[in-house]
Amino acid sequence: QVQLVESGGGLVQAGGSLRLSCAASGRTFGSYAMGWFRQAPGKEREFVAAINWSGGNTNYADSVKGRFTISRDNAKNTVYLQMDSLKPEDTAVYYCAAGESYYYRYVAEYDYWGQGTQVTVSS
Repeated sequence: QVQLVESGGGLVQAGGSLRLSCAASGRTFGSYAMGWFRQAPGKEREFVAAINWSGGNTNYADSVKGRFTISRDNAKNTVYLQMDSLKPEDTAVYYCAAGESYYYRYVAEYDYWGQGTQVTVSS
């Protein structure tokens, strides 16, 4: 079992930056790939980024590639999402999730989820 708690969301102007954190409990955190997803009002939850268990491999949605960076610190049981050059279309609730592979891009492929943190980007 892994419990996940996101933090770091907020209101930011377009072009600004935010850093999301996801703290995990459970001794098996280091064995999971971790992903970030987001869900805007009226839209389905979509893949943003994922990282493998060691942090050596990452996977990004085309819409955030070059602007967002996923990383993890297994000693702190935490995964991060650095978001730069934010756009109004990045506004959503952001969720972290734990799964078996950083190749996974679908909601159903992830086993554990946090409660989400709101990110709002104003124009």
